[in-house]
Amino acid sequence: MRRLALLGLALCASAQAATTITIATVNNPDMVTMQRLTPEFTKKYPDINVKWVVLPENELRQKVTLDVASNAGSYDILTIGSYEVPIWARNGWLDPLTPLFQKNPNIAASYRVNDLLPAVRSALTVNNQLYAVPFYAESSMTFYNKDLFGKAGLTMPQNPTWQQVQGFASKIHNPSQGVYGICLRGLPGWGENMAFITTMVNTFGGRWFDQNWQAQLNTPAWKNALTFYVDTLKKYGPPGATSNGFTENLTLMSQGKCGMWVDATVAAGFLSDPASSKIVKSVGFANAPVGPGTPRGSNWFWSWNLAIPRSTKNEDAAFRFLTWATSPEYIGLVARTKGTWAAVPPGTRTSTYNNPNYKRAAGAFSGLVLSAINRADVTRPTKDPVPYTGIQYVSIPQFQALGTQVGQYMAGALSGQTSVDQALKQGQDAANRVAKEGGFQK
Repeated sequence: MRRLALLGLALCASAQAATTITIATVNNPDMVTMQRLTPEFTKKYPDINVKWVVLPENELRQKVTLDVASNAGSYDILTIGSYEVPIWARNGWLDPLTPLFQKNPNIAASYRVNDLLPAVRSALTVNNQLYAVPFYAESSMTFYNKDLFGKAGLTMPQNPTWQQVQGFASKIHNPSQGVYGICLRGLPGWGENMAFITTMVNTFGGRWFDQNWQAQLNTPAWKNALTFYVDTLKKYGPPGATSNGFTENLTLMSQGKCGMWVDATVAAGFLSDPASSKIVKSVGFANAPVGPGTPRGSNWFWSWNLAIPRSTKNEDAAFRFLTWATSPEYIGLVARTKGTWAAVPPGTRTSTYNNPNYKRAAGAFSGLVLSAINRADVTRPTKDPVPYTGIQYVSIPQFQALGTQVGQYMAGALSGQTSVDQALKQGQDAANRVAKEGGFQK
């Protein structure tokens, strides 16, 4: 009898050890850090193994969307953005996390959901149910190289305009020395070049659709913004800009190759990390540039989040991982591992911004980041009213394909394959087609 009991325990232990969760994530530096720190999770939960699928942003989106839409169940945890969470939750593709917190009161007590920044928590909540937890959240801002500015006799204002930024770029640009005036996203993709271009269009006074879902890409605001973007990058950007997304520009900026870079606030920590940046002592921070139309929509809002697809067969193990990886405990672990609080995942928790160590390490940018996140209003993203939410995207399921398609047209204009006018006509036609076929236009 005792042997049978021992055999039963052994089988039970074996079954627990066999629990493997598969996590799909993006190859951003913060996510790579999460992957590297996984042994700390398995020390805490030795009955859970973790398998990683790490992909470039565009490829990740394609794979996980196909997987959850077909209920294939390839992944137990998904890394998805604030754009996808409400749409996927309403589609029934995600497990609500609120019942899981109620089922696990010890985890709920240490996790402290109310510590999540209200704007971030709200973006991930549908019908009073939390559907994802934030790994990091961000707005956009301007990074600049103070050494290059000093050599050129320039001073970056805290609230620059796009015209000022272009003027600074012209004076810093020195390609023969491997220095470019400005680096901006050119890689096609709704979450790559279109995230950036849409915020520029917003602040030039444009919008994707009017209140009747008529596309607005043929308006002067779009033409002025896209012409400005193409001219600036062609004259003062690095070669091959259509291949540069967030990661590529981060590398260029961190190696001292860019005079300026306008992109996600999450990069502030990476540029301040001596392990990955050569400009730790010379990097400067300012608000995202404002165009001639309106300050509204010049800052984007985004969060990368962990969610559990409905198709998972390992819900409990998945819940334990995602609450570990987004907890205050994990944030402290990153600080200890990296040797600096400036490198922790930002934009998610009030306690991070109240932490004296974080204030000391990230004081050069933490206030700008927090105010940018709080200023970004996804419900009023443009000068004129719109029928959608989202600053750098349009909150309809079809935008993932539309934004990427239009991003290819914009990249065509940047590379010189097409003109700005041709790219905007292609985008206008595509947007109107989506609005009609989606039943938005009445």
